Amino acid sequence: MLIGCLLAFGGEPKLPAFFSDHMVLQRETKVPLWGTAAPGERLEISPEWRHAPPLVVSADAEGRWRVELETPASIGPWMIRIVSPGGTLVLNDVAVGEVWLASGQSNMEWTLGPGVGNGVEGWEEAVNASHDPWLRFFGVENAVARAPERDVRGRWVPSEPASAPAFSATAYFFAHALRRELDVPVGVITADWGGTPAEAWTSLDGLENFPEFFEALAGLDYQSNSVGPNTPSALWNGMIAPLVPFGIRGAIWYQGEANCGRADQYRTLFPALIQDWRRAFGRGDFPFYFVQIAPFAYDGDTGQAARLRDAQSLALAVPSTGMAVTMDIGNPADIHPLKKREVGERLALWALAKSYGKKVESSGPLYRAMAVVGSSIRIEFEHAQGLTSHDEPVRHATIAGADRVFHPAEARIEGEVLVVSSPDVKEPVAVRFGWGAADMTNLWNAAGLPASSFRTDDWPEAAR
Repeated sequence: MLIGCLLAFGGEPKLPAFFSDHMVLQRETKVPLWGTAAPGERLEISPEWRHAPPLVVSADAEGRWRVELETPASIGPWMIRIVSPGGTLVLNDVAVGEVWLASGQSNMEWTLGPGVGNGVEGWEEAVNASHDPWLRFFGVENAVARAPERDVRGRWVPSEPASAPAFSATAYFFAHALRRELDVPVGVITADWGGTPAEAWTSLDGLENFPEFFEALAGLDYQSNSVGPNTPSALWNGMIAPLVPFGIRGAIWYQGEANCGRADQYRTLFPALIQDWRRAFGRGDFPFYFVQIAPFAYDGDTGQAARLRDAQSLALAVPSTGMAVTMDIGNPADIHPLKKREVGERLALWALAKSYGKKVESSGPLYRAMAVVGSSIRIEFEHAQGLTSHDEPVRHATIAGADRVFHPAEARIEGEVLVVSSPDVKEPVAVRFGWGAADMTNLWNAAGLPASSFRTDDWPEAAR
């Protein structure tokens, strides 16, 4: 139930919607718990796991209060009791484990079963096996706002066959993989909206270095201005700001298609969004793992899709990030590929390796360096152990000389190096791989993770 602006002038204490029965709290840390009561009212908060006197806090002049709870290693289920002169509020079936925020546009919104779409590949089998009381989701209802809100609509739902079809498929497979490997409760808060650009998910402060959005942001101050899901900061205000500073381990992100025509801007906008979220949640280094957009035959594409993928890969320079590559599981005829299990599990590999210290490969081959050797170019990668094309010719490599004209190329694997050449280019200068909008590539490492598209040049798009 929406609690609105949360101002309280009497009665029992009130909490935002995400503090409720069945919620998951991040384990072994300090997590904020906040809400409202009558101004000046004294509250006693008693987490069941805390063998000590209640935590005591008083609501301020606006009726707001906040405490920090030290969470245990023990998973629960637990109860939290909040007592005030206005009444008592009890939260039941509280789990303690790992909490992630999942956001983005329609490929994150796409549901496991029929709902947003007609179900992903293998959804019936996944739903039938979905009963897990320690796997829980909170779906934030779509909302736009001119200024940061203080609450959302939604509720915590444990995973079971009756509820799982409505979960984000990518978030479900990500969380399911973490549950399998970590054996602790996993909670995911999903906040997503199809067709939305990155700037809509970024705060006013986060967009301070993007003057191209200033006019739209100024319009947020006026009731006459039409605010929609593509308005800069509107989704931040309505769907992310109310969650701050809920205790999360990190975030997963599946977005980029809506910014495809502005790839150069995305090179700085996307890192700005990441840093914006980290500042807001008060953790400057929380993990942020994202999905590189899949191959798709965009109408009239002039290289923007590949440049957007390139911009996404540049965000790996931001600390504590990781990129799930989808060059082998897209659908050139459908912007919503149905192989979401692979997407979620590839995101989970990043989390397992980088956030939880598991000894697993997290990435497919990533371009590192090139060297011209005679009439060929040798490409070196990171994460290239067991480089393979599964005994097929490597597809979608092109090569150019100083004239900047790219020709189809032969690419052969030598150990962990890709050797690229073409009889049409005697003195090569640059290589591009998977640079077509709809290029489905076939280059993996031994872990079965695909290589990202890449280019060795920094030429403007006039190069062809």
